[in-house]
Amino acid sequence: MRQFIEKMKKDWIALLSILIIALVCIAAIFSPYISPYPFDAQNTGDVLKGPSLKHLLGADRLGRDLLSRIIYGARISMLVGIVSSLISLAIGAVYGATSGLIGGKTDNLMMRVVDIIYSLPDLLLIILISVVIGRSIWGIFLALSMVSWVTIARLVRGEVLKLKEQVFIEAARELGASNLRIIFKHLLPNTLGMIIITLTFRIPAAILAESTLSFVGLGITPPFSSWGTLANDGWSAIKFYPHLIISPSLTIFLTILSFNFLGDFLRDYFDPEMKY
Repeated sequence: MRQFIEKMKKDWIALLSILIIALVCIAAIFSPYISPYPFDAQNTGDVLKGPSLKHLLGADRLGRDLLSRIIYGARISMLVGIVSSLISLAIGAVYGATSGLIGGKTDNLMMRVVDIIYSLPDLLLIILISVVIGRSIWGIFLALSMVSWVTIARLVRGEVLKLKEQVFIEAARELGASNLRIIFKHLLPNTLGMIIITLTFRIPAAILAESTLSFVGLGITPPFSSWGTLANDGWSAIKFYPHLIISPSLTIFLTILSFNFLGDFLRDYFDPEMKY
């Protein structure tokens, strides 16, 4: 841990990224306490007002404070990003580890299933699943999870194929350990670094996918809003009221960029060749 902190202190981009991610998480958790107004509070006298002391980022077409809606939107966007990534991580890690450990025809069959799903356009699958299930937050969770687990399965399988030839795995087999115990006790813990790195890249990808769905009108239903919903609201008025789209778009950009920089830092940290 000390080595991690020392390396972090030398990388100001990683430090700034963690700070931005921490601020977004704080906004998501404590949004009812730190937002200046309720997310659905309307004031007809402030309709489409630009940034001011009363509304720091302006107000939308219903007179709702844009800063408050961005703060509340962080709760939806981060929840979708983290939960869907964790679900896809759990599915993909177990699937990939099982495929790599068993090997043979079973491995070949399981990976052909992955290849079929992987060959389909992600956005098309997400749209189809979300339309079938419905425009709810649970539908978004399921749609994103069912698409993104295949990449994780491939990565974990590759690591397991290397690890299962190691002496400690052979020793576990000789001692009578079951495949399930080997997977959860020996294989997955030894892929933890790769899993953490993958998670930091999957979260921004899920946030961007949810924002895209909401932007095209297939995401979260009103009155709740995510950053993509706010960007969609601002797009129709971009010519005369650009503040409506600039703020949520910039928030999405900075959050995704911060996660990607953090992922790059973690990849370098966990890479043995980068430690020397």
